[in-house]
Amino acid sequence: MGLVEVAALILLHGAAVVWALPACTKADYHYEYTDCDSRGSRWRVAIPTTPGRCSGLPEPIIGRECSFSCGSGEFLDLLNQTCSKCAAGTYSLGSGVRFTEWDNFPPGFSTVATYVEDMDNTAAVNGIYCNSSSWVPQGTYIASNRDDCTVSLIYSVHLKKPGSVAFEYQYVDNSIFFEFFVQNDQCQDTESPDQKWMRLTERDEWKRHSVTLKTGTNILYWRTTGILLGEKLAKPVLLKGIYIEGVAYTSMCFPCNPGTYSDMAGSSACKPCPRNTFSAREANSCQKCDETRQFSEEGSSKCQNRPPCTEKDYFQIHTQCDSNKKTQVMYKWISPKLCREDMAKASGLPPSGEKQDCPPCNPGFYNNDTSSCAPCPPGTHSDGTAACQQCPAGTEPVVGFVYKWWNTLPFNMKTSCFNVANTKCDGMNGWEVAGDHIHSGIGGSDNDYLILSLHIPSFSPPTSTSQSTGAEVGRITFVFETQCDDQCELYFMVDINRKTTNVVESWEGSKERQSYTHLITNNAAVTYTWAFQRQNSPLEVRKNQADNVKIYLITVSNAANGVGLMCRPCALGSDQSSPTCVPCPAGHYIDKATNQCRECPANTYLSPHHLYGLESCIPCGPASHSNKDHSVCFSDCSFTLSMDNRTLAFQFSGLNTVTSLMNGPSFTSRGTKYFHFFNITLCGNEGRKGAVCSDNVTDVTLPDVQNDADTFSNVITSFLCQSTIIPSDGRSFRTALSSQSISLADSFLGASVEPSMQNITARPNHFPPPETHLPDIHFFYMSSVSTASCEGGRGAVVTMRCSPGTDERGEISVPSDCPGGTCDGCTFLFLWLSAGACPLCTSADFHQIEGACRGGIQETTYVWKEPKVCTKGFPLPPKAIANCEMIDFWLKVVVGIGAFTAVLLIILTCYFWKKNKKLEYKYSKLVMNANSREVELPAADSCAIMEGEDNEEEVFYSKKSSLLGKLKSLASKDKEDIFESVQLKSPRARNI
Repeated sequence: MGLVEVAALILLHGAAVVWALPACTKADYHYEYTDCDSRGSRWRVAIPTTPGRCSGLPEPIIGRECSFSCGSGEFLDLLNQTCSKCAAGTYSLGSGVRFTEWDNFPPGFSTVATYVEDMDNTAAVNGIYCNSSSWVPQGTYIASNRDDCTVSLIYSVHLKKPGSVAFEYQYVDNSIFFEFFVQNDQCQDTESPDQKWMRLTERDEWKRHSVTLKTGTNILYWRTTGILLGEKLAKPVLLKGIYIEGVAYTSMCFPCNPGTYSDMAGSSACKPCPRNTFSAREANSCQKCDETRQFSEEGSSKCQNRPPCTEKDYFQIHTQCDSNKKTQVMYKWISPKLCREDMAKASGLPPSGEKQDCPPCNPGFYNNDTSSCAPCPPGTHSDGTAACQQCPAGTEPVVGFVYKWWNTLPFNMKTSCFNVANTKCDGMNGWEVAGDHIHSGIGGSDNDYLILSLHIPSFSPPTSTSQSTGAEVGRITFVFETQCDDQCELYFMVDINRKTTNVVESWEGSKERQSYTHLITNNAAVTYTWAFQRQNSPLEVRKNQADNVKIYLITVSNAANGVGLMCRPCALGSDQSSPTCVPCPAGHYIDKATNQCRECPANTYLSPHHLYGLESCIPCGPASHSNKDHSVCFSDCSFTLSMDNRTLAFQFSGLNTVTSLMNGPSFTSRGTKYFHFFNITLCGNEGRKGAVCSDNVTDVTLPDVQNDADTFSNVITSFLCQSTIIPSDGRSFRTALSSQSISLADSFLGASVEPSMQNITARPNHFPPPETHLPDIHFFYMSSVSTASCEGGRGAVVTMRCSPGTDERGEISVPSDCPGGTCDGCTFLFLWLSAGACPLCTSADFHQIEGACRGGIQETTYVWKEPKVCTKGFPLPPKAIANCEMIDFWLKVVVGIGAFTAVLLIILTCYFWKKNKKLEYKYSKLVMNANSREVELPAADSCAIMEGEDNEEEVFYSKKSSLLGKLKSLASKDKEDIFESVQLKSPRARNI
């Protein structure tokens, strides 16, 4: 059988099989589009639900163009390739997709946790530490990690046309770096790196962020990295409502989730069920609960049984005062009421109406026989117990707010409740007034934020100080306490000009009654916010309802819309008969005797909140001077010191530019590498500070920060500031990151060789001893911002030490045993070694050397005394040349002649002495010869030896005298008859 016959048999057999299958119905297949070709075309094909079960599938036909999509609330019916509306109980986004339910990860989402150590470490990734770190679905939102791992939430989407992605997020803790970026299928960023960093939000705010997407594959990254320098966990980043536009067509509508519904066809979203109702999946309406026995929150999928009421389900308030100055104690159920009173052991609402004496009005308010306190008219004041009065002549009212009685919530304060995950506490009062204090409310759950806010539109200093240029324009002080059994936390936040709310300070756990003060340096609209949270994470059963915070007193000074609190003396004009207050010029105080403005003495600064009397002019510290407005004391970078009967002058102006110090590295508990970055200006510019530190920047160079400081979320300007720098090689960042910027030096206190000033100590024992005999010079600074650990504010000491071996810029260091620059967390210590820290040179620092007179010329050279411990100042004089007289030659001649004469005299003396000795010998010989013959000696013809006569006898001396002794004996011959005894030998004597 040939191949043709075989092929024919196969075709016949296949046809017989096809003919044996039933014809396909619409239930046996569905339609899909093929991938688009290079011309943007595609085909619609029928795909069998179960291959081989039926025959006769529809033939492929040309589909709609690839860029076609339906609108929201519609889907593409592939049967006739037209758009149709979604049925009730379903919804559609058209060409988009939305993710709003986070009970688990939706399909396509993944999370990856990494921990990249230092590049020098051979183990680049340590997965052991971060296996448990992940983004966590929380029902209506998804929360990031809270540790110091790097965790990415990833979603990949293929767009058929240009689209976008939008999402809502909450980002309140700068201990976590939060970035969002998009990459293509080649892992290339599709936007500039500086646009990926997310800005911080307020605790009760959801911020929306959107990014344009290109056609093709887009990989979306939500990445968080925690930088934990202590044991406290960070607040997580929260995401919800991710919406992506530009995806492929949708051929079906999505059913509404349980707890939501859509009651109209063509819906693009489902609506949550109201309170006390519920719904199942794909519902077009919500069903009511039995409100007598059950309740449900908004968006619930089922009803819950109401529990019996307890004392925690109601609260107490006071009514406004009546004409008899009485107030009634009223009890109300917490709204919405979720408990039942008709159950066994249930608590009922206590009877209301008990009358009590009204508390007095707050200072600046009065009660004119009405039921409420009213603010005093402008120009008047009251202590809260008496009627408003005009200030006496020569005085003016002190304007501000003092809230110490809490019968009603003040007019400029608001309270609310917020939860990121639910709406249980929406509409509830976050705080409740209680007579002598205001306390946190019950809330809807333990992780609610209970919020109290106070708005001040601007600040207005009194007339006498309106011309003052001091840094402080106002201040707020409040007294509070917290009572907690667990990890409750109180946040104090400040929002300037309604831009960004920053956490100024926070307190965790129970705190005893204490006060806190915050200064305002910008005259702008300010909103102060207190937020109290009992638990960080949601709990199914409430455990910490009893945790609360109480605020007893809030004081705000110089508020523009404030009331008259009291009167204080003001400055009067030159016309004493006029009682009108006039503003004092900058740097002037009010003289108590005359109420006239007087300028503060030199080198004093004016207190920003007290101008009455000379004592309001505060002396500047040592080595500091006041500016012309007497608003601040500053250093002119000079210092003088009396030492060893000398006056040493120091000039530090060459070190006054902004100097940076990168100290480290240090490591977190998981090994994250970070650096402490300091910017320092030693003297500033007449009190103006030049050091800048900022958060959320990718470059730590100063010019970028100073040129566009408004773009950064937290910019600090100070004499000395600190930031935490995370290098790009430490956590796989593509650029360095800066966070946690703080000011360490807002004001200059003075400079001294003494180690302490105003409770700030230099602690020189933390540094190596100096190499020279010169003492260290300490520059002292103070930061007025108090913290929970540093109630008096932070301090800083920059120790200047003369180091002749270094250049003028020198080098700055921190104590080796305190790598963060501080050993107690409050005082920061720095050592600056520099040749510029040496005293200026004077004439006492060098000496002169005179050369010999040569050719009538004499040179004088000047050299520094060793070791040289001075710089600049008096320069070393040049070599001096002077004429001199030639007296050297004649002096040598005279000395030579004198020496020759002395030698000649010595030779002649010796010669004549020897001659004299010979004469003595001859004479002695004659005498002895005469004695031996016993005859009279003939007269001698001569006493000398005749010429040619030899000395036949040997002369022996009994004692050999020295030359000096011989000279002495010769000189004394004429005085004494002393001769030397000699032994004479002769032939005649030997014969006897």
